Amino acid sequence: MKSVRTRGREFTGVVTETKMQLTATVEWPRRKYVSKYERYATAKTRVKAHNPPEINAAAGDVVKLVECRPISKTKHFMIVEKVGHERLFVAKQELMEESKKKQKKAEETEDESS
Repeated sequence: MKSVRTRGREFTGVVTETKMQLTATVEWPRRKYVSKYERYATAKTRVKAHNPPEINAAAGDVVKLVECRPISKTKHFMIVEKVGHERLFVAKQELMEESKKKQKKAEETEDESS
């Protein structure tokens, strides 16, 4: 692999998908201040990162990523190391798929009744 110099910020997040070649989508939670309500809301940051073949992170892995030069139009981060694996990641994904199926069924029955 060609070496890419890193710079800037470092983050730790969870790999959510790896459907693209040498690319992974990583997300991590953050707290965002909402001035109207004078409270904090939980939001998540989602970025695309270069997933080198040496690391080959899979969905559900907790990884450390570092900012680097733009590798492509949307990739500005690079996965440096695997930290571990998130517990219950597969269960969360299955629940999301089930809820999507239920929504589709509800929409279909609503369309038929109209």
